[in-house]
Amino acid sequence: MVRTNPHVEEADESDIEVGKPKEWAAGVPGVIHSMQPAIKHMGANRTRKTLLALNQKDGFDCMSCAWPDPGKRSSFEFCENGAKAVTWEATPVLVASEFWAEHSVTDLLTRSEYWLGMQGRLTEPVYKPADSDHYQPVSWDKAFSLVADKLNGLESPHQSAFYTSGRASNEAAFAYQLFVRAFGTNNLPDCSNMCHESSGWAMGQTIGIGKATVAYDDFAKAELIIIMGQNPGTNHPRMLTALEHAKENGAEIVAINPLPEAGLKRYKNPQEVKGVLGRGTEIADQFMQIRIGGDMALMQAICRRVLDAEAENPGTVLDHDFLAKHTQGLDELKVSLSQLDEGAVLEATGLTVEEIDELAARYIKADKVIITWAMGITQQKKGVATIKEIINLLLLRGNIGKPGAGASPIRGHSNVQGDRTMGIWEQMPPSFLDALEEEFGFDPPRDHGIDAVETIRQMRDGDVKVFVALGGNLVAAISDTHAAEEAMQATDMTVQISTKLNRSHAVIGKEALIFPTIGRTEIDMQANGPQFVTVEDTVCAVHPSHGTVDPVAPNLLSEVAIVSRLARAVLGDKVNVDWDGFEANYDVIREHISHVVDGCENYNEKVRREGGFVLPNGPRDSRTFSTPTGKAIITVNDLQPVERPAGTLILQTLRSHDQFNTTIYGHNDRYRGIKKGRHVVFVNPEDLAELGFADGQYVDVRGEYQDGRERVLRNWRIVSYPSARGCAAAYYPEANVLVPLEEVAEGSNTPLSKAVIVRLEPTKGDAASSAAAAKASIS
Repeated sequence: MVRTNPHVEEADESDIEVGKPKEWAAGVPGVIHSMQPAIKHMGANRTRKTLLALNQKDGFDCMSCAWPDPGKRSSFEFCENGAKAVTWEATPVLVASEFWAEHSVTDLLTRSEYWLGMQGRLTEPVYKPADSDHYQPVSWDKAFSLVADKLNGLESPHQSAFYTSGRASNEAAFAYQLFVRAFGTNNLPDCSNMCHESSGWAMGQTIGIGKATVAYDDFAKAELIIIMGQNPGTNHPRMLTALEHAKENGAEIVAINPLPEAGLKRYKNPQEVKGVLGRGTEIADQFMQIRIGGDMALMQAICRRVLDAEAENPGTVLDHDFLAKHTQGLDELKVSLSQLDEGAVLEATGLTVEEIDELAARYIKADKVIITWAMGITQQKKGVATIKEIINLLLLRGNIGKPGAGASPIRGHSNVQGDRTMGIWEQMPPSFLDALEEEFGFDPPRDHGIDAVETIRQMRDGDVKVFVALGGNLVAAISDTHAAEEAMQATDMTVQISTKLNRSHAVIGKEALIFPTIGRTEIDMQANGPQFVTVEDTVCAVHPSHGTVDPVAPNLLSEVAIVSRLARAVLGDKVNVDWDGFEANYDVIREHISHVVDGCENYNEKVRREGGFVLPNGPRDSRTFSTPTGKAIITVNDLQPVERPAGTLILQTLRSHDQFNTTIYGHNDRYRGIKKGRHVVFVNPEDLAELGFADGQYVDVRGEYQDGRERVLRNWRIVSYPSARGCAAAYYPEANVLVPLEEVAEGSNTPLSKAVIVRLEPTKGDAASSAAAAKASIS
């Protein structure tokens, strides 16, 4: 029986428990934490149908991270957080029609992300008029008409913005960008703007493509894997299996991160005997606890040591043949790094000479090296420059374009890379727009659109009046929470295409609509029969995804159907696009994709091959580089460490183990030892002593930016934690309030969520909290 309107208690964070951080990840607890919630919330049969199809060749792609699938797959090709994502989406708990009368928008604004998500699946379109504080159910036709009237009433299409989440399929993304450009704007912000935008900029400018230059099998062939600024144990746990196989094949692994993470210490594979009964696999051979913002200095120091080693033993260290044929800029790099200040490197990184020498020796010894990174690198002021230095290091020894080697940015969202391939970007190149024009017979707008940060600015300033989102939760995901909420509430209309409630359904424009959609787990039945969609993973592999369970409600539409009907309502006969055909048969969309998107020729045939197909990648496949000179560019970058004024800390925002992006599954972070709460700030014990604070004390965390806006987290519990000196950490989205909208990475405009200058202040007049802190469980 379908359950509706569950009674969900908000978390009482007065009783936060703090234990010791875990020394290993997964194992039997990973299985238990996967299966118990699934069976509890979905039932045994729905759990079986979904989890056994998850990441299988004839099943559906996980809606969580974009980690690639191995060629040979086990029967249980999912991780704990993938199972949580499926449970969250495929739950039979529904939001009943009565919910909207019972809960005003004002009430929803008081609710947490956890409470909103736990209300269940959305099942009917709802509309909040300008003169009401309540959503009310409406028909699909009425909902589309309301949006069409508002969009067509704008003075310019550029007064609208169309956001996209990484969960959207390739087919939905292609249809969406086509609709938006036919409407007349390139305002297509997306979640990439807040995560791997720095990777795209740096790699595009140096090697001509903003994607990984490795395949899945390269990890098992690598001799050295350097992991920077990421936490696979929580954010992409299946990567640990690939790392385990690499270790079994003799690879060395180096972890570079301000925080020690359980998954990079030891992994107990629950599908292996040694992972259940034994100690599992030691992952990192070297852990370098770097200070936030020190990664660029470290890469320069390693490059300098590689060049020095070549100078001492000419012809033995650099890959001279590769450098001569495929790169430019080596001489300039040599001159620049000859002046590198070793003292400045040590200060920026917090590392010792011996630690840096050890990594350099590992790199010089290894013939096949992969460097992989995530948000810890991209969300820095010098994120783009840091990734350029990563590319420099790889190029020096020819570690691009050969088996077991390459650059590997790890996408944290299921199809965010595929959405970009399909045209979801505010700055698509002229060649793509030309192909659209030839295929559909209209001239797309050529001016660049706006990204996520600029969208918030323009909504704040009244220049963007209508905001449409294909999935996601922008108002919670973006930096500067209060500014973002004020901007969203200043719009005339917001439209959300969603499976479940989140903060962006409460922080809305004067008018607001919610369009409920089926999830990736569900069978997509259209006029031409059951449909499948396609996605692209982090190594450019494109494959189909088939839902396996019935939709939770009969009135739901697919993302493709919603986009197609919205486009038809807004555009009418403005462009010659068969929107009805798009909705009825997704092969129609894929045929257009094959004509427009490079590498997708014969798309319908290729995605039906077993396992799909891999998009072409010049650096990986043939050591060809789509740069202005046709060569990979070795760059010179100015070192600029993060400055920390006296009495402050450099804070990074991060995920708990019980969440995916802004979706909160629970209030525990078992790998870091946290239970029953999220309002904590992790600080090194030596920093606590120096600043005069105690473990368990409650403090206000105040942003140190002088722009007239108060940014503060009030009454958060200090957790003494072995972070890098001078650094701190707190969970997002709650801590996003501390990140100013104007603080962005140079070049990519990505919010600086990994370099927030904060000051701790004792919470005033809070004896109850202090007493609670004294009683907190410390084990």
